[in-house]
Amino acid sequence: MTRAPRINALPAPHRERLMALSREVVFEPEHRLFDERRPADRFWVVRTGAVNLDSQVPGSPRPAVIEMLGHGELVGLSWMFPPYEWELGAVAMSLVRASEFDAAVVRALCETDTAFGYALTQWVGQILSHRLQATRVRLLDMYAPHGSGVL
Repeated sequence: MTRAPRINALPAPHRERLMALSREVVFEPEHRLFDERRPADRFWVVRTGAVNLDSQVPGSPRPAVIEMLGHGELVGLSWMFPPYEWELGAVAMSLVRASEFDAAVVRALCETDTAFGYALTQWVGQILSHRLQATRVRLLDMYAPHGSGVL
């Protein structure tokens, strides 16, 4: 399966405009970026390192890993959609260097610059679609009688 669209999939003028809003951050291994059901007030694009998306499992002491994200990938989708609460959690798996964005600032720019907003929404939608498809394939591999297979 192919990787989700990375930051370079965003058209250059819009990518440059978005990156101008970022600040560089560093997360140590095992640092939790966010937890489920908490306010989604920021998001990140990974420069180096790896971040696991995870989900709490009732009765289990540890969250289940959903996906690992790396260079150029978007960490966080819930910031774009009301009620702006994280659907998953995220934890740094190694030293992570990332570009961090204030979600409210980016959403406001999306409203005032509709071309930027459209491009960003298309990019996030492609990522969301890819992640849903990847989850579907993993579920089929785990629970279908013959796995997902490749047609």
